Amino acid sequence: MEISLARTIPAWAQLGRTQARYLLTLLALLAVVALHLNLGMTQWPLNRWTLLPPVGDGFAALEFHLSVLPRLVMALLVGAAMGLAGSVLQQLTQNRLASPMTLGAASGAWLGLTGATLLFPAFAASHGEWAALVGALGAVGLALLIAGRHGIAGLPVILAGMALNLLLGALATGILLVHNQQTRGLFIWGAGDLGQIDWQWVAWLWPKLLVGLLIVALAPRPLTLLQLGSTGAQARGLTLGPVMLALFVASLWLTAASITAVGLIGFIGLITPNLARLCGARTSRDELLYSTLLGMLLLLGADVLALLVNRWTAELIPSGAAAALIGAPALLWLSRRQLSAEDRHALALPPGAVRLTPRRGWVLGLAAVVIVLASLCLNRGPDGWVLGWPSALVWSLRWPRMLTAVTAGCGLAVAGMMLQRLLRNPLASPDILGLTAGATLAVMVALMMFGSALFWLIAPLAAFVGSLLVLILLLLLGRRHRYSPAVMVLVGVSLAALLNTALQIGLTRGSADALALLGWLAGSTYRVSAWQALMMSLGIAILAGLSLLFHRALTLISIGDGVALSRGLDVSVTRVALLLLVSLLCALVTSLLGPVAFLGLLAPHMAAMLGARRVLPQVLLSAILGAMLMLVADWLGRTLMFPLEIPVGIVASVVCGSYFIFLLTRQRSS
Repeated sequence: MEISLARTIPAWAQLGRTQARYLLTLLALLAVVALHLNLGMTQWPLNRWTLLPPVGDGFAALEFHLSVLPRLVMALLVGAAMGLAGSVLQQLTQNRLASPMTLGAASGAWLGLTGATLLFPAFAASHGEWAALVGALGAVGLALLIAGRHGIAGLPVILAGMALNLLLGALATGILLVHNQQTRGLFIWGAGDLGQIDWQWVAWLWPKLLVGLLIVALAPRPLTLLQLGSTGAQARGLTLGPVMLALFVASLWLTAASITAVGLIGFIGLITPNLARLCGARTSRDELLYSTLLGMLLLLGADVLALLVNRWTAELIPSGAAAALIGAPALLWLSRRQLSAEDRHALALPPGAVRLTPRRGWVLGLAAVVIVLASLCLNRGPDGWVLGWPSALVWSLRWPRMLTAVTAGCGLAVAGMMLQRLLRNPLASPDILGLTAGATLAVMVALMMFGSALFWLIAPLAAFVGSLLVLILLLLLGRRHRYSPAVMVLVGVSLAALLNTALQIGLTRGSADALALLGWLAGSTYRVSAWQALMMSLGIAILAGLSLLFHRALTLISIGDGVALSRGLDVSVTRVALLLLVSLLCALVTSLLGPVAFLGLLAPHMAAMLGARRVLPQVLLSAILGAMLMLVADWLGRTLMFPLEIPVGIVASVVCGSYFIFLLTRQRSS
């Protein structure tokens, strides 16, 4: 319809509309530039607008020339680069959800630059863009490898990219927390900061973005031919492989250079190409140019929003966080509208044993005993590895953290298993669906409102409210697609991105209470007291016991609502009760231990593959496997980098997140 309609419109009329579109956008950009210049000045009141710079050599003139103006230019440069990079990636993949953020490039660049800052600080200071480029290339290459050739244009590559965002983000966070003294300044940078104190970074960035001019000049013809399909493009003389590789590297170079200069600025590359098409951009060149212009407008508008909040609250709000507050809802909207029919197919569990044999049970029990004894008796000390029963002092310090790890693993595994059964979604878990992010944000808000004195009293209630609200929102958003597994995962990850943005805003405030959250956010067991460990164990035991009473209801609901209704089950009431139980389990673990990613996904899968296909055996075996995984993660965190300790949440996220990547690969190959 669009092609036939375009043919009926005279060429002069189409040209006139294009010119009008660019003119209106430029006028809007000029208005935002004026607003940005005035809001950036601390000594200009809001009721006195001017575009004339201050004169003289006073503070106002210095602030304008060394802070306000460089910040404006940096926002225009980075916005243009991210908009252009997003347009290239979406045209290359023919996927409207593709962007540096959703393909994992942003997190890969962040991890690459963070690792280089720690290992090679001199190289990172002078050539950090190369470390960021290597990280971005590795992340995107892995996402494309997971999705396969036929998954690039659909949801598989986006799921792979968002999973890599979680995994690589956990690795980068682990580096920042373990080496917090060397990398303290990277927390604000990780949230995206456009603030400038001179022209140094602007002078560094703009020559590296000149590759964008080459893209605009040379890319339109290859991108136009790619719309005909690989066969049609090759028939017209296009060498497909080298051209796609060159354009991929060029777009990732723009991303890596921008991230090196200002930190993580997400979602601009996702929104701008979609807005460009919505506003009438039809040709490849038009989309590239208009996405570049819209990127400047959107990022500058997001920075205006950040400046407004800074003026009202006197708190530092990172520009990247303000951009994500706009972009994350856009990802939610696009993920529910731009999915093809094949993206909504159900995803099955990986194959495994039909039933749990006694032999497997004995092997599993032996493995559990070995893990407990190794955690107690095999450890590293100042003189190397030590094998022996711990002393009374070491025992008094170690048993609370071991008990916390065991019960937290049980709680997350049971919560993940129930979610997978309730939603009939093998990819469901509290962290992937955003429940953990909701609980974490609610705990942070409670800490900032009530202080650390009442933290342990109100944290469980706050975490429960946060996870429950996310769960309700998730169910409302997923109703349109009948809670399709892939759609629910993408919506959940989008919600988690939005909530984590709000969390970043809270952390960048720099208050003592906010900084006290850093160790808790990594999922740590080493600060849990004996009383807290006992109370948590009691709560998890009660909630897990209640889940066993619902095994028949879970069986019927996992088969289908029609079957459950025919057997006399009140599906609505039962589902609400079970979802409340899931929220309580998630809240209890998160409030004490902090967020732990992917474990609620892995343990139920392992139980099913070992043969626990029915609900009751799967609940019990998932709890045992979750406890074992968390205990192993706690032991690895204690011993890998002795005398430093890696928080158990980071270790568990990396181990279990690697399995999630493997699961997506298995789904693609099958």
